[in-house]
Amino acid sequence: MNTMQRLELRHGQSLTMTPQLVQSIKLLQLSHAELAAYVEAELERNPLLQEGEAPGDAPIPSLADFLRAKQKADAAGPRIVPGPPPSRSEAVSTSAGQASAAAHSELNPEWGERLARAASLSEHLEAQLDLATADPKLRLIGEHLIRNLDEAGYLSEDLAELAARLRVTPEEVEGALRLIQSFEPSGVGARNLAECLAIQLRERDRLDPAMQALLSHLHLVARRDFAALRKVCGVDQEDLVDMLAEIRRLEPKPGQAFAAAAIDVLVPDVLVRTAPDGSLHVELNPDTLPRILLNRSYYTEVAKVVRKDEDRSFLSDCLQTASWLTRSLDQRAKTILKVAAEIVSQQEAFFRQGVSALRPMTLRSVAEAIGMHESTISRVAANKAIGTERGTHPMKFFFSAATGEGEHSARAVRHRVRQLIAAEGPDDVLSDEAIAQRLRSDGIQVARRTVAKYRESLRIPSSADRRRKNRIKT
Repeated sequence: MNTMQRLELRHGQSLTMTPQLVQSIKLLQLSHAELAAYVEAELERNPLLQEGEAPGDAPIPSLADFLRAKQKADAAGPRIVPGPPPSRSEAVSTSAGQASAAAHSELNPEWGERLARAASLSEHLEAQLDLATADPKLRLIGEHLIRNLDEAGYLSEDLAELAARLRVTPEEVEGALRLIQSFEPSGVGARNLAECLAIQLRERDRLDPAMQALLSHLHLVARRDFAALRKVCGVDQEDLVDMLAEIRRLEPKPGQAFAAAAIDVLVPDVLVRTAPDGSLHVELNPDTLPRILLNRSYYTEVAKVVRKDEDRSFLSDCLQTASWLTRSLDQRAKTILKVAAEIVSQQEAFFRQGVSALRPMTLRSVAEAIGMHESTISRVAANKAIGTERGTHPMKFFFSAATGEGEHSARAVRHRVRQLIAAEGPDDVLSDEAIAQRLRSDGIQVARRTVAKYRESLRIPSSADRRRKNRIKT
């Protein structure tokens, strides 16, 4: 066997992300509270940054103030952008391993802060996802599923809609969901109560045919119709009692243990109001915008008196960081305003008529309209809210897949289904087919099974259960 060494010259392209570029991307997806915490930390460590007033209106700090700021910065350690680290599906490969490691260290949150508070359900599941698979596509789908879980740990979003939004196959979404359903807490990722209980029983090796039949007839359990349950399960009274006792030991809301005690108030980042001429006016909320300025007068004065190379290096670093931060904050504000203006433009009917007028809108349609990448729109929509005359809504509220023939938003159709059921009389309960016919008469072409799916996602009982409930009330 002959071995030979040789040199080869290859040309290739790769995207190298500098630490400042990584931080700029991270700043874009921070909430206003996380951004305020980051800016406050920078004001503490960078003497060239000034909050609020113009530099000429405030006294110029002295050299002693500069040296004290340098000592604080040295003690504080490396700069860290607050918030959770980015998912691996959002990471861009770098050409140098050292640059990748540096970028990763910039994105990790404070460990003390992470340990001081309890992990949320999404953080707990994402940590397990990191260990469960290295497939980037599976991670991407899994992260979207995790973000769409409610506080109880249930998934209410339709898998077909999610697959269409991510441009993957429904089978791939199903596979990612099965992976999440294998995580702790047991039962998480279920789409209904029966599936949640089945996951927990399967892990205990107790999901036999009799128990499956019991889970398929939970409405009989709610009615305490034990005779019918014995018949459908094929068991006697003693076995049925044991099965019901085992069901009661399960956790119907597996994500509830991770629910935070504190309630976060949704503060709008963008305000939309109706102008006197009837047009919609979009503006940034001034209360959520950090006000920081670069004090160049202070830089000029200190640059004249510093002598040590170490001090000069620190001063140069402060100038560079302050310049970058002021530019990044300005660009962040412009990007958020541009995306919000396009959302308002595409969803103008909602702001004038309400939820029933929501149109289908995707990240891709907004990105193409304003000439940005879908990932940028996704980062802008994360942790942001729009304040309207109809209340404050997360930006993600306005993104919804199409249903029927594509002219109506799925969220708008769900809202219409809720309205029709809420308007029912005691003796006029609508079946899923009757609701579908009402919607078709309104120009919304949907099938009965689609109505049933939306009704179940709204946690509304079937027409038979609603009729039974009405009879009990009367």
